[in-house]
Amino acid sequence: MANKIKRICVFCGSNPGNDPQYLQSAEALAKAIVARGYEVVYGGAEVGLMGKIADTALAAGGHVVGVMPKALIEKEIEHKGLSELHEVSSMHERKALMADLSDGFIALPGGVGTLEEIFEIWTWAQLGHHDKPLAFMNIAGFYDPLCAFLDHQSSEGFVRKEHRNMAIVDPDANVILDAFEVYEAPVVQKWVERDET
Repeated sequence: MANKIKRICVFCGSNPGNDPQYLQSAEALAKAIVARGYEVVYGGAEVGLMGKIADTALAAGGHVVGVMPKALIEKEIEHKGLSELHEVSSMHERKALMADLSDGFIALPGGVGTLEEIFEIWTWAQLGHHDKPLAFMNIAGFYDPLCAFLDHQSSEGFVRKEHRNMAIVDPDANVILDAFEVYEAPVVQKWVERDET
């Protein structure tokens, strides 16, 4: 299969987190994306892991696209040195545009917003609205408790195993990007069970 990846969307915290590994891994991810000739799409902020992704990619000569609602721009936290900054009217519009602009999605550590963003992308994939890969970059075991719960959802019959396995989970940026380049979405119905009558 020909590699369809051109832009990688990164969801991550607007805070740096407590472990220095989070910032280090954001830097490693940005460098890995640019080294493969891909562009970065992200939320447009200059703070936290978001700012580290943008600063590192730009310093490496990469193209960085930010997408930010007007209300956040007015609080002056947008990154002013981006290759492109798209101003949108709402968080819903932000997510839709980021999804349209991107060919794969990676969640670094982050808060509720990061989870909401990657889970919406995952839901759309499960429903067959797109066939793009998604991943959790599991720095220092950050996503281990979440993965345990996701496995529990699947074992309890609420998520098909094929859909659970859509999410790539790894701490290494290059392992994730390698998987993206050969990813093929599963073709399965959404329902774990369905009455055929």
